[in-house]
Amino acid sequence: MSYFDVLKQVKNNQISPVYLLYGTESYFIQNIRKQMTQTLLPDDEENSSTYDLEETPIEDVINDVETYPFFGEKKLIIANNPTFLQARPASLPFEHRIDSLETYVQNPVDYSVLLLIAPYEKLDQRKRITKTVRKYAQVVECHPIKDRDLTRWIKNLATHLNITIAHEAIEVFEANLTTNLHLLQNEIAKCAQYVGSDGIVTKDIAEKLLSHTPTSSALQLVDAVIEHNLHKAISIYKNLEKMNEEPIALIALLAFQFRMILRVKLLKQKGYNEFQIQKKVGGHPYVIKIAYQRERRFSVEKLEAVINALTVADARIKQGRLAKDIAFELLLFDLMQPA
Repeated sequence: MSYFDVLKQVKNNQISPVYLLYGTESYFIQNIRKQMTQTLLPDDEENSSTYDLEETPIEDVINDVETYPFFGEKKLIIANNPTFLQARPASLPFEHRIDSLETYVQNPVDYSVLLLIAPYEKLDQRKRITKTVRKYAQVVECHPIKDRDLTRWIKNLATHLNITIAHEAIEVFEANLTTNLHLLQNEIAKCAQYVGSDGIVTKDIAEKLLSHTPTSSALQLVDAVIEHNLHKAISIYKNLEKMNEEPIALIALLAFQFRMILRVKLLKQKGYNEFQIQKKVGGHPYVIKIAYQRERRFSVEKLEAVINALTVADARIKQGRLAKDIAFELLLFDLMQPA
């Protein structure tokens, strides 16, 4: 069952007695848990209990599940960390009576919903308990989304917030926020508040409102180098410094951007168009598009000099020859020099 399938099921109040959520994408897990709580217990969270199965035996959880609610008609029991579903379970001071869970999922009560949350990348599919839960429970995979699914997710979130995001703005979100759904939702919600219901988020609005990330700031630093604007570059760096971003990490991000520009330039000189370059390099389309536009501002020699300066600055910091903040500011000064 997919994330959207279970949300639709919960919204229509067609909730099954047992669910297993597994995967490392906390955005899916938290949202399903939240929607289920709001639907089952809109005014009464006293009938909700949460357990950590690294601290509580599963048989105790099942006892609670089978106990009739004192108030209301439904109970929601959440059990986190069922390590017994993994190939190598955690070492615990007690043993779970797995048979109690096996018996229950085959004949659950109708007044309780058991939500098992397994924040693991994989489950041991060979285990009898895993096979039993898979057969009788609703299993929801909560894995991180792929890059290729990001556009669809941005559009879905925008539709949910009753706004439209222009294609150019979607590219800005994709390049700067990657697949972090929590961050993506927060940034799109910020844009929705800015443009209002039925509003349109343009590229300018997205760039204006987007919170600074290391990737977006690296792109802005490249712009500052192109513009020979040392003041702008230092200002961006100081803002990143307040966010505890390390110069070594920023050098790596800048190196990636300039290597991409050089690679695009060399391929363009060989006659490749933008689409062919994107296919050959395999990078994000927006990153390729920006590099394709920027390469004309640099000669091959200048790009090689920039990459060499980044390498030297990296070595100075790592070898302790210069304080990292001084080394980075000197680097910015060197990058501003004409070819």
